[in-house]
Order: sequence, then C-alpha cells, then structure tokens
Amino acid sequence: MKSTLKTAIAIHKASTSKIDKVDFDNLAFGSTFTDHMLVCDYKNGAWESPTIVPYGPLSLDPSAKIFHYGQSIFEGMKAYKDNNNDIFLFRPSDNHKRLNISASRMSMPEFPEEYFLEGLKALLKLEEKWIPQTDGSAMYIRPFMFASGEGFHASPADAYKFLICLAPSGAYFSGKVKVRIEETYSRSANGGVGFAKTGGNYAGQFHPTQLAKQKGYSQVIWTDDNTHENIEEAGAMNIFIRIGDTLVTAPTSDRILDGITRRSVLKIAETEGIKTEIRNITVTEVVEAAKKGTLKEMFGAGTAAVISPIATFGFRESDYDLPELENSYATMLKKRITDIQYNRTEDNFGWRVKL
Repeated sequence: MKSTLKTAIAIHKASTSKIDKVDFDNLAFGSTFTDHMLVCDYKNGAWESPTIVPYGPLSLDPSAKIFHYGQSIFEGMKAYKDNNNDIFLFRPSDNHKRLNISASRMSMPEFPEEYFLEGLKALLKLEEKWIPQTDGSAMYIRPFMFASGEGFHASPADAYKFLICLAPSGAYFSGKVKVRIEETYSRSANGGVGFAKTGGNYAGQFHPTQLAKQKGYSQVIWTDDNTHENIEEAGAMNIFIRIGDTLVTAPTSDRILDGITRRSVLKIAETEGIKTEIRNITVTEVVEAAKKGTLKEMFGAGTAAVISPIATFGFRESDYDLPELENSYATMLKKRITDIQYNRTEDNFGWRVKL
C-alpha cells in the first residue's frame, strides 16, 4: 500500500500500553482493544485530517443525532500476520467501497479512500505487536461512522465522526451451529436498508435471535419479508446451501448484504470447478432436500467467521441434521480463503494487500 496522502497522519501516542495484560493464546472475539484508534471529523461540509489517538471514551452532546435517528454505519475487516511477521489485508478497497455505499443510503458523507486506506495502514503499523499469530486468530478491524451533529429535528446531521478501532480476536464461532428458520420476524424489506451495514439492521435482529436461543438454537436463518419462503441470510452472514454437488446462494438485493466473503467463495468455487447457482432458494426446497438426503451442506460466510458450517437447522417443530462430510465444500473453501489471507499460498485473484 503506497501512501497517497500529502502529509503524514498525526499520531498522539498513549503514555502506557495494555499489551502486557493480554493473553494472545486465549482471545475472545471483539472484546480486547489496542492502545490507539483513528479518528476523523466531518464539519462544515468537509472531512478534517484524520489523527491517531489513544483508545478511549468519546464525548458527545445528548442531542447528537446518532442517539435519536440512528445514522450509523460500519465495516468489518481483518489484518493477518504471516510467519515472517509481514502484515496483510484482504480486499480492503472493497470494504471502503461498501462503506460509502452504506453512507450514501444513510444520507451520510462518503469517506475519502486515501484517508481510509492510509489511516488504516498507519494504525496497523503503530499497533503491529498487537496482531496475533495464533492459528485462527487475526486483528479484527472495525471502521465506523456516526452522526455527531446536534439537534432534535428529524433530518440528516451536519457533523459526523469516523473511527477505526482494532481488536485482536480469536474464532468467532466454536462448536456446532444450530439455526432456526424464521417465519415471523424479518431482517429487512424491499426498499429498505438491508444491503447497508447500518447499526439498526443488527439491532433489529437481536430480539428474534434471542427467542431462537431460548429454544436451543445458535442463530436465525432469515427469510423474505413478504412470504417467508425464500431463504436470504444466516444470522449476520450470507448463506450457502449445497444440494447434491451444486452450491446455491441468494442473489444480492436491497434486502441482502453484498458480502465480500460471499464474493470470494463464489470465485474460488468457480476456479475449483464447483457448480454454483445464484438464485432464490425456498424453505420448501431445502426441507425436501433434507428429507431426501440430497441436502449436503449449509454454511454462513462473513468476515468474522469466514465460513461457519451449520450442523442442524430447525423449521417449525422439526430439526434436520446435516451430514458430516469428510471432504466438505465448507472446509475446502475456508482453507482456500484463509491460506490467501495468511499468505500461505499464491493469491491469483489480487485480493491480498501487503502493508
């Protein structure tokens, strides 16, 4: 990543470090934070220069519009360190593009690409020692933006704050994942903001997910808001379903997030000669395939977990177990992606970016 900024990003270092208190062999996901964060403010119609400051609380006026009208967006990324201590990102420009797609939908200002990429580079270089090397661990990166402008009037804010925070993290999911097909609640609707990574999308998922957990499930499989017949996403991830030897996923739309891991899975599957279909897939089709024994795999795909195989799905009053395959698509695809991410193999797609 070559610098395109005219001036270096200002860095205000923390007086002390927390790193000696961290057990890098036993990292939970997204609950340990590094010493610094990047901050950039939007005021008077323009973005100010980004700065790196000690990680810590923010001060906001009670009338800040984030509290009242929910203007907030975020991205999820990871940084990886190989055996030579080199640092890599995975498709970072795609995350920046998607951040600005979300910003546009939420009437927020787009964030400049050079600030995003160069700010991230400077922050990761400063926190290099925090990037874990334990197998399955990585530096989780959370870029986010919210409305800091003040006022109770229902309109877009006039000021925003962009931040990047870092969290060295272990695996997102552990153990077998059991999901429930949702028929009452919806994640998103036609014409809505389902394709944007905005906080409200996820807040709205919490209640139905908690109801599913009370019944012994780990997550929810979301269906369309109109008929609850078309399968769309799995929890906070895109979903893939293997029937026979064909891998099927739902088409993206204004209801479904255009996942970067989803795109990577489809491309790798193509190069491996796996037949893929991007089409609507119904609950009826999946249940019938499970009964016939042609349903081979279901898995979620997203930045945090990469690939998360589903062991069991529930529909109404019945549970259906997925077979345990010796050579599953999920295992192969996860290995192919993570080998690229951790610089263990050639990257023929141009996805891996070295700092």
